[in-house]
Amino acid sequence: MQEEMILVERHGTTAVLTINRPKTLNALNTPCLLALEQAFAAAETDDGVHVIVITGAGDKAFVAGGDIADLNARQGLPHYVELAELLHRVFRRIERSDKVTIAAVNGWALGGGTELLLATDLRLVAETARLGLPEINLGLFPGAGGTQRIIRQIPLCRAKELMFTGDQIDAATAVALGLCNRALPAADLRQETLALAERIGRKSPLILKLLKRTLRDGAQMPPDAALAHEQAMASLVYDSRDAHEGCQAFLDKRAAVFNGT
Repeated sequence: MQEEMILVERHGTTAVLTINRPKTLNALNTPCLLALEQAFAAAETDDGVHVIVITGAGDKAFVAGGDIADLNARQGLPHYVELAELLHRVFRRIERSDKVTIAAVNGWALGGGTELLLATDLRLVAETARLGLPEINLGLFPGAGGTQRIIRQIPLCRAKELMFTGDQIDAATAVALGLCNRALPAADLRQETLALAERIGRKSPLILKLLKRTLRDGAQMPPDAALAHEQAMASLVYDSRDAHEGCQAFLDKRAAVFNGT
């Protein structure tokens, strides 16, 4: 019986999606990407899910990149275009999701693995992990959105260095560059990730959604337009039941109970 490529777990308001191809170090191929897309879509459209965690099976790799054997077997430009379109579609959906996304980087995140984490909101990384964009060593360059996302997230000269050399970096360097939020002992990664997801999951899902849209859309606007956009979105927030609940809970000195309206 063939193993499922994406394992799905539910922990309260958190959905954990585990890329399950440990024999290939969780390398991404077309069936795996389609399965990830399906699992992510199910979690994204579930009102009970507030946070989606993406991680890899085993303790060696988050995602070690694209499946090189699959890539090398492709012949003709249409086949490469098909894969590129699928990668961009899946990663773009993750990036633009209204749900908070967390990458739990449990091991090597190379090539497509680094490109995948670049599409998530928050990244916790095991101290033993290695990150990098080594495509240049294969006569390729990052083609799953990596060239554009990384130059918007870390200094341009450091992004170019990573792509031009194909060098790998350790977890501490990834945190120092701003690629990841924090590095943790590998044994603590899962527990700490779920704890962070639980903390975020207790917030208002409506406010998280509007905040994510404000940040995402504002980043593409000139400052004046971005500030006007923030003002409009904040006005929606102020009129929500969750905003009134949060303020009243503060006055009552109790924990707020948000219902997403």
